[in-house]
Amino acid sequence: MAEPLIDAVRSGDARVADALLRAGADPDAADEHGTPVLCLAVDAFDLPMMETLLGACARPDRVDGLGRTPLHRAIELGSYDITNLLINRGAHMWITDAEGRNALALAQYWHETDLVAELYRRSGRQGPVDRRAVSSDSGNCEQLSLGSLTIRTGHAAILTNLEKSYGIATSFDELLSRALAEPDIDHAIWWQTTATLAERGSAAWDAAAALRNRPDPMERYFGAEILRLTNLFDESDDAPFDGPLVDLFLPWVASEPDPRVTRPLTAGLADAQDPRRDEPLTALTRHIDSKVRQTALSGLHRPIGRGDHQALSAAVERTADKNPMVRRQACRALASAPAHHQDATDSLVTCLTDPDEDVRVEAAVRLALRDDPRGDEILDSLRPIDEGSPYHWLLYDVSQHRHG
Repeated sequence: MAEPLIDAVRSGDARVADALLRAGADPDAADEHGTPVLCLAVDAFDLPMMETLLGACARPDRVDGLGRTPLHRAIELGSYDITNLLINRGAHMWITDAEGRNALALAQYWHETDLVAELYRRSGRQGPVDRRAVSSDSGNCEQLSLGSLTIRTGHAAILTNLEKSYGIATSFDELLSRALAEPDIDHAIWWQTTATLAERGSAAWDAAAALRNRPDPMERYFGAEILRLTNLFDESDDAPFDGPLVDLFLPWVASEPDPRVTRPLTAGLADAQDPRRDEPLTALTRHIDSKVRQTALSGLHRPIGRGDHQALSAAVERTADKNPMVRRQACRALASAPAHHQDATDSLVTCLTDPDEDVRVEAAVRLALRDDPRGDEILDSLRPIDEGSPYHWLLYDVSQHRHG
């Protein structure tokens, strides 16, 4: 069954590949060039196929005809999410390639390489390089293609993650420099650098806090993101960063002119336990930036649950927001209101006729969880539903509430 599996991997048909593997196909099958199917999936940037093959016990370290492991190939191609998957599934980082480079050395090499020049050199072609944005759960990146060659710009994020795995504490300034080199704050490098520093706790706190006065909004964003993640990641019973974060973020968010920087400031306040954050979060539900409004609403569950009139009114107001994601978040927030608060229930009922399906379903679910059946017709129209549906877990919550 090697050939059918190879064909399925090359065509990206994970369902067929899964069926073949369940029927006994070898997950370590290789093509005519000695390239294992796992490497073929890496070359196609096919994360679902990778998960299918690894789930069938494909060996993550089986080398191709040139002595490269799937991890080597993923690093070379700049595939941050696939690199992470392979490491999480047990790929060894110390295996060397034909040039004697382990995963870290290979990532360092590619981080320092001019990718466009490398595409021209390898392809021997002229003409413009095709560029397109690629999004994934791990963050954005850019994909560069020339002829049959394709590479992604995840090398800085890969290197940063590997340095941590190798026990290397890269300096604050170097990680800041890597992030600032990428103008898209949703690029994987921004998450990887800020999360890496946040995991150091108090060691990075002062340096991050000092960035709040920088004229460059991207530096301020970097600092705010580290501070909010530091508090979020901390699992200490006494929450040592919670109060200091609110002390910093309250005056900062009140004067911050850039909506991009306001986003992590709002997220940090939404995650904080300090009650001083309730009033500014209520005000931020009216911010010009929709992501700020959405995040602010996510932090109002506790005051709404206590029956706070201002917080409840803000959530009711946002059910008429022009952005459907904000309206959906308003439904979630209103669900926290005490049962006797009729304004919350009435607003959820109104949302059952929202023009956006996600908002209608959210309102119906929240009503069902409040033992109000007026959204049941919407929920019934979704059944039967499988695990691939975006509504699967919402309906599961309703089922558990009613029958669990």
